[in-house]
Amino acid sequence: MAYSRARRRIVAAALPLAVITAMVGLPGTANALSTDVVISGVYGGGGNNLAVFKNDYIELANLSDSPVSVAGWSVQYASAAGAVFQMTNLTGSIPAHGKYLVQQAAGAGGTVALPTPDATGSVPMSATSGVVALVTAQIPLVGCGITCSTAPNVKDLVGYGATANVETLAAPGLTNTTADARSGAMIDTDNNSVDFTSGVPKATNSAGTTVSAGDPGDPGDPTPGTVRIHDIQGTGRISPIVGTSVTNVPGIVTAVRTTGSARGYWFQDPTADADPLSSEGIFVFTGTTTPAVVAGDSVLATGRVTEFRPATGAQSLTEIGGPVNTIKLTSGNPLPAPVPVVFPDAYTKTGSLEAQPLEPNSYVLDWLETHEGMRISIDQATRLVSPVNTQFGELWVTLKPGQNPTPRGGTIYKSYDDQNSGRLMIASLIGAPAANVGSTLAAGTAGPLDYQSFGGYALMATQLGTITEGGLKKQMVLPPKKAGDLSVATYNVENLAATNPDSKFAKLAQAVVSNLGSPDILALEEIQDNNGATDNGVVAADQTIAKFIAAIQAAGGPTYDWRSINPNNDTDGGEPGGNIRQVFLFNPARTTFVDRPGGDANTAVQVVRARPTSNQVSLSVSPGRIDPTSDAWPSSRKPLVGEFLYDGNKQLFVVANHFNSKGGDYPLSAAVQPPVRSSEVQRQKQAAEVNEFISDLNTKSAGRARAIVLGDLNDYQFSPAVQTLTGNGTVLKTLIDTLPADQRYSYIFDGNSQVLDHIAVSPAIKGYSYGVVHINAEFSDQASDHDPQIVRILTGCDVDPLPTRCLPGSPVVDVP
Repeated sequence: MAYSRARRRIVAAALPLAVITAMVGLPGTANALSTDVVISGVYGGGGNNLAVFKNDYIELANLSDSPVSVAGWSVQYASAAGAVFQMTNLTGSIPAHGKYLVQQAAGAGGTVALPTPDATGSVPMSATSGVVALVTAQIPLVGCGITCSTAPNVKDLVGYGATANVETLAAPGLTNTTADARSGAMIDTDNNSVDFTSGVPKATNSAGTTVSAGDPGDPGDPTPGTVRIHDIQGTGRISPIVGTSVTNVPGIVTAVRTTGSARGYWFQDPTADADPLSSEGIFVFTGTTTPAVVAGDSVLATGRVTEFRPATGAQSLTEIGGPVNTIKLTSGNPLPAPVPVVFPDAYTKTGSLEAQPLEPNSYVLDWLETHEGMRISIDQATRLVSPVNTQFGELWVTLKPGQNPTPRGGTIYKSYDDQNSGRLMIASLIGAPAANVGSTLAAGTAGPLDYQSFGGYALMATQLGTITEGGLKKQMVLPPKKAGDLSVATYNVENLAATNPDSKFAKLAQAVVSNLGSPDILALEEIQDNNGATDNGVVAADQTIAKFIAAIQAAGGPTYDWRSINPNNDTDGGEPGGNIRQVFLFNPARTTFVDRPGGDANTAVQVVRARPTSNQVSLSVSPGRIDPTSDAWPSSRKPLVGEFLYDGNKQLFVVANHFNSKGGDYPLSAAVQPPVRSSEVQRQKQAAEVNEFISDLNTKSAGRARAIVLGDLNDYQFSPAVQTLTGNGTVLKTLIDTLPADQRYSYIFDGNSQVLDHIAVSPAIKGYSYGVVHINAEFSDQASDHDPQIVRILTGCDVDPLPTRCLPGSPVVDVP
């Protein structure tokens, strides 16, 4: 696969690699980042003047997927300057992704009780500055001075206010009306100042009961504050008041996200200001807590203004986060009228977008930014340029139907400079029916505008226009016309493992037989080891391959034989534990595999002359791998090379590839334009390795060697990597370039029909027919996210001029 389809809020994606690495194999000390239990909240103003809560509290959170026992643990408190800790013992456990509440001393005031505590102490905590430690023992901390965060048995520590006993820097000081709570997605960076923000006290126990000092009905002040949503959004991409707390911001709830770890609600000020550059809508992020509001509620929101950047290089989404308090005033209010989407011609300007003024009438990305968080609508019929992902309710449409259309209804991606400015992502909050590329979405889709990890801006639909299926048909390949023809195909089967359901094998197998016409040689990418993503040292894939071959037989295909090389464990990238690799399937009734022993994960295949002056060449090992120990291949698949014979004793060399993915590249909607393509560096190295091998083959054979280089190259036909691979067309010819420009695609991402898979041939292959077989990328019921490709080497074409049947053409036809 080219891109990981991780959802919006993946905590590790926002962390530097060094931090992620540090989170593995944690000892029980606070200076090692915790992935299970952390202190999530502290409050010391209970019962004091103006306080709502009667008691102080300490709240813990379990960040893991399993319950964690805290029996025998304790929480301990010391004053800001003190060295004496007071201890409260803990019992029981914390549910997976749950909370645990420790109630402390009561004051004389306050009107609201905490939720039923899970542990009770009598420690009077400071309402301004202090230190709280989570300890995996019930022994008081003594003698650790201002370095208690690294003391034995200390699991986590937070110093707040004017204290030096902290993790890196202190969390904000408290007041009688504010508590410190761990921010956003509960990331533990071992820096109290970063990890905690102050806000309205809110406590949750292990039963999931939450009470807030500002809940509706509590004595929170229902008076709107002075800050409005357009003040927060400002007239640029970054809020002019980012990092500050805002109180009782008014607006009407327009939509609610109730699932996942990015829950919250969008709300909008129905009274717009006069500035068209300042958005009137914003998202209120509540984390894993489902907000107790519905569309049409008039609310006051209190929290901290943040800029959430969902992926490296992405633009940021202005939000209200961090402990959030919402006061509901009234219900059933009319929603603000949506703004019809009207895109300018150009997609984006260049340079740092955040440093430049917004020009919504000139650039699509600027138009979208000025409407971030607001209700927008599509008031015209549009065409789907991606299939509907029914799992997430996602689809892409084009608002410019004449912009680079494919014959089958998509939008072709033809260069780095043409991002297709008519594309818009819709992520339906009410689900979406299955539909294929070319289907029609009627007018009437509306909802707030969000910013997502990969697709960038997305209309979060609360109402979806009717989708009418366009009748797109899957394609097929006609069988060879002559016995001497040889068909060779490439197919990325998307993490196929023996543990997958039989239905996936059956669907892929039926495509091999019915749509690809049972190719004589089939190069497969993403074949996983026998137990799939289970990471237990297994690297063999014989069970996976045998199951696939049996499924092809059951579908009416031939009994394929196969060759491959097992990778070293956890070295070739892909899904962790999956050990993906390339595999040759071949029909022994149509072609012969030439076995030459000695190939393994670490041995480099070489081109060998029969004699020093001979043009007859062979492989040193077959199957073999191209330079597997080179620095081009870390965490990536190594090319698989095989030697075949067909049509008598004609020799054919096949190189099956799966270059490294585009993971790490900036999205098309990146904050800096043009987007950084960091993954391209490694692919160019990989392309150079394969080019060198083919060049050696051509040189030693005096240009007579027939070679096919194919597979998932994870790059476009116009990319530097593909140009390096082919030597700008002098060493190999990429067959995708023989198709009409509007048909050059095998994959769809972000609504762009694009090329990632390739077949290239050496000059010695003169007569062929070639095509992309569209059976997956455009369809909701896809068996893989890639379309296969096929080339048929035509017999009797080693003459000049070429006979008519040897001229380039396509064996691919539409299914009747």
